[in-house]
Formats: sequence, C-alpha cells, structure tokens
Amino acid sequence: MSGPLIGLTSYTERATYWVVEDEETVLLPRGYVDMVSAAGGVPVLLPPTASAADAVQRCDGLLVTGGPDIGADRYGAAAGTHDDAPRVERDAADLAVLRRALERGIPVLGVCRGHQMLNVALGGTLHQHLPDTVGEQVAAEHSAGQGVYAPVTVSPEPGSLFARLLGDGPVAVRCHHHQAIDRLGEGLRATARAGDVIEAVEYAGPAWVLGVQSHPERSPDDLRIATALVDAARTYRDTGPAKVRRVG
Repeated sequence: MSGPLIGLTSYTERATYWVVEDEETVLLPRGYVDMVSAAGGVPVLLPPTASAADAVQRCDGLLVTGGPDIGADRYGAAAGTHDDAPRVERDAADLAVLRRALERGIPVLGVCRGHQMLNVALGGTLHQHLPDTVGEQVAAEHSAGQGVYAPVTVSPEPGSLFARLLGDGPVAVRCHHHQAIDRLGEGLRATARAGDVIEAVEYAGPAWVLGVQSHPERSPDDLRIATALVDAARTYRDTGPAKVRRVG
C-alpha cells in the first residue's frame, strides 16, 4: 500500500521562470515535498483558494507551510510597520483548511507561519515584530538574515510530543521569523521555548496536532517530525478520524 496522502498548503507569488516574467504563480519550496516523500508520505499540493478546504478532506494528513506574515486583521490587530504585504487569499485558504482538518481530526503539522496560523485559527494572537518584544539582539538569533535559517536552541517541555520526538534536553532547530505567538489559542499549550519565544505548540484533543516555529524542511537529514506526521496520517487513514470539535 502506498503512503498516506499529506496535503501541503501552497501560495501565490509573482515569479519569473522559463519564458515567463513576473507572473502570479502557485508555488511551494521543494524542501517540503522532499521531506514528506522521504518520510514515507505522498505529498499533495493544496491550492491557495477556497476549494482547498474541500481538497483536504481527501487527505490523511496536513502540513501548513511557512511564508510571509499573516494579515494582522486575522487576529484583531492593526497592520504594523514591519508586516509583510497581506496575502488575503492565502490567509483565507489556510484558515479554512486548518479548521476543516481540526473538525475532522486529520493530523496537522504547522511550520513557522503554519504554526502561527494554527494559533490564529484557534483565537490566539501574535507578536508582530520580535525586536519590539524581546529586543534586537535576541530577535536577531531568530532572523539571522535574508534567506538564512540559523540554528536556535529551544527547550522542550518534558513529556510533550515535541520532547518525545526531539528529546527532553535543549535542541537546535533552524529558524527564520520576526513574528511569534503571543496569546495562545483555545486548546493550545506551549511545549517548547527559546527564552520567552514560543517555539512549539500542541493541541489538547485526541488528534495529532503540532506547531513548530522552526523549519524542519531545512534539515533534510532529520526526519523525526515529518515521520511522526506521516505515521499519524497512516493511523488516521487505517483506523479513522480522531474527532476534535467544531472550530471557528
């Protein structure tokens, strides 16, 4: 039997490729696809459109990928001076996909923006610019430069899913972010931190739900998180959903 289907959220950006210049393109960094494949899953790209929520129902697991900032209005804030330009269509699609997955008990992994979107989907808020919260020096460790995914040492909560996957002691993960979770969404608990910055969250329900602020797809030799998602998706496929509750 083939591996479980893992839906990966994609997004629209203007791109130049082949004979095409500056055209709106649905895309996703290949690292996510390779990571899921290497872990034994079958990656399926979900479109950044309203239909994505229906498509995820055909999947056995969901990976909500990273990318630009979530629109501040999604968590009741005004846009900040450091916020990325809003991706309105993608925000709507990601929220709809997440809520549908949670309702159906589909295993979920949120990566960076996806980790933050999981929090927003459950009513939480975000720190809009880490230098304003933890200071320039600490924030620079989490965002070392354009396109740089630098190691950040995080401390897992003993006994958590995150700790079972990566160990109880301090562990280095690769990060690139200037925003972070502030108030936790309903049913979420923080299970790893780097100082005052929340680096992992888990959901207090029967389904497998994990958010990580880091980028596991940037560490291709470490498949522990991806393998756990694929294993949970296989169980979902073979034994049925772990129903959570209606979200949103």
